[in-house]
Amino acid sequence: MLACMATVSASTGSMGNPLVTLSYLNGAYAEFLRTDATAALGVAADSAGGRLDDIYNEYIGYDFSPHFMSISLAAGETLTLSQGASFILMSGTGTLTVKSGTVINISTGMGADSGSSLDQLNRYFCTEETTAVITTSAALTGQVDGYYISSGAERPPRPYVFTDVAESAWYFDAIDYVYRNGLFAGTTANTFAPGTPMTRGMFVTVLYRLDGKPSTGAGGGFSDVANAGAYYYDPVTWANSSGIVTGYPDGTFLPDRAVTREEMAAIMHRYASYKGQDMQTPGDSYDSFPDVGDVSPYAEAPMRWATSREIIRGSGGMLLPRNTATRAEVAQIIFNFCESAE
Repeated sequence: MLACMATVSASTGSMGNPLVTLSYLNGAYAEFLRTDATAALGVAADSAGGRLDDIYNEYIGYDFSPHFMSISLAAGETLTLSQGASFILMSGTGTLTVKSGTVINISTGMGADSGSSLDQLNRYFCTEETTAVITTSAALTGQVDGYYISSGAERPPRPYVFTDVAESAWYFDAIDYVYRNGLFAGTTANTFAPGTPMTRGMFVTVLYRLDGKPSTGAGGGFSDVANAGAYYYDPVTWANSSGIVTGYPDGTFLPDRAVTREEMAAIMHRYASYKGQDMQTPGDSYDSFPDVGDVSPYAEAPMRWATSREIIRGSGGMLLPRNTATRAEVAQIIFNFCESAE
């Protein structure tokens, strides 16, 4: 589809290029799309439309525009876009920061780099599991659709979608963060299961999403990660080829085994190094834990790094390195990691 878009020869914004014509901005294209969907899918189209409320609940906290609407931002303000959202710069200047995932400039059919300036009358689209921020260097006007947050807007209190995650829970902010950034999914439409153990396959999948789901290259590497249809196949293949996971001496990865806290620290340590982060370990917080003697030799340096940067803060004053980690604990550690990297 993108290849076809890239071959459009008509000038951007002309009648020959419907991507950014006035009729498109006014929502006429959306009407044609609904008509085509109804003709092709029949009642299924109505069913899909009926899921809009569910989708909105998933992204509650964002504003939602079902078709392009005008928006104005003052200098220094930001516009955050979530997956499926689009933005067209009409006037002024702005810089794009891609927090996760991929942004496509649909007008050119090319990917938009983080840190690049926006081109006027080009449509920027956030693909699956993408979060992007537009920062204004001067006042701008534009057209936005989908899920977005404007820093200049007053936001109403946000309800929460998970019935098993109380706002008073220590992990609430972390789960809120990882869910809204597409790093975790719920176990059902309204449950998160914070106390459920996190498997090794699940944990690597979270890091794969955090890295924007990069290309995995050739498969192979672990005898028990051979099914290309498994949800963890691409993530584990990527992590293995990138040196983020090494597996066990017998050539297995054991994706369904619950990840331990020290395994998690070791994988996070390799991921941070892969991302080119500062790997120094300031302070002596690691030595203050009474159970450092329980840490396996391979995990000592990762645990020292993780505690020095407060990515791992212990549980009840203990590291508990060989205990398994729950979904809530992993969410908190990912949240801590992302905060420490900012």
